[in-house]
Amino acid sequence: MTFKISVLLLPFLWLLTLAANVKDPVPVVLWHGMGDSCCNPLSMGFIQKLIRTNVPRVYVRSLRIGASIPEDIGNGFLANMNDEVAKVCEQLAQDERLAAGYNAIGFSQGGLFVRALAQRCAHPPIRNLISIGGPQQGIFGLPYCPGSAALCAVVRRLLDRGAYTDFVQHNVVQAQYWHDPNPAERYRQANIFLADLNCEQLHCNSTYRDNMVKLRNFVLVQFSHDHKLVPKETASFGFYADNGTPTIIPMEQSPIYKEVIDILVFE
Repeated sequence: MTFKISVLLLPFLWLLTLAANVKDPVPVVLWHGMGDSCCNPLSMGFIQKLIRTNVPRVYVRSLRIGASIPEDIGNGFLANMNDEVAKVCEQLAQDERLAAGYNAIGFSQGGLFVRALAQRCAHPPIRNLISIGGPQQGIFGLPYCPGSAALCAVVRRLLDRGAYTDFVQHNVVQAQYWHDPNPAERYRQANIFLADLNCEQLHCNSTYRDNMVKLRNFVLVQFSHDHKLVPKETASFGFYADNGTPTIIPMEQSPIYKEVIDILVFE
């Protein structure tokens, strides 16, 4: 998997540096996926090294959510993502090396969270946003997460018992982008994170559109044989139709596309 992602990133490295001054490349911020950490030498650590090798003198910041590596991994399962995104916004705003803007790359659920940064955090601005296999429309099935079997088992039990109960919503990360299409109204009313981010509740925050419009490029990577995201089309804003039918509704028919990102060009 690391090799595949590494090869996949190479054309994006060109994109990230295309408009940058060679002497002063645009910084890069990474947000890891579920079950991973900021600095795992076999994953995010390797990606950091790959970027630095191909973009000399670039500043790369791989986000650590918590005070330690174990806490970082745990916070990928048990946390309130509204709070965590707000904390990361504050941390990035205090990083002087990011003041002029940065490029963001999110992996798996990190792809969703970097979009939350783009919509909710105007400063410092994100120039180019890349989501690699991110659950942009949520999930309706919990993927396998290697190396974190015990935490995965706990999360699955909590989701089974009630993804939309108040306790689970405010404490289980995956519940906050759990998107049950049957009935869809319950998701819209009870979800505390994704439903707001995707403008599926009563009011859509107008600043979301204002902030997204500042992006130079928004790249969505969907894997054609993705067995971890359910459905796989969520990586490009596709999702099941309401009321549990197997039909996949394309990105262009989603509220988030109509309200926020319809003016962006997707390739």
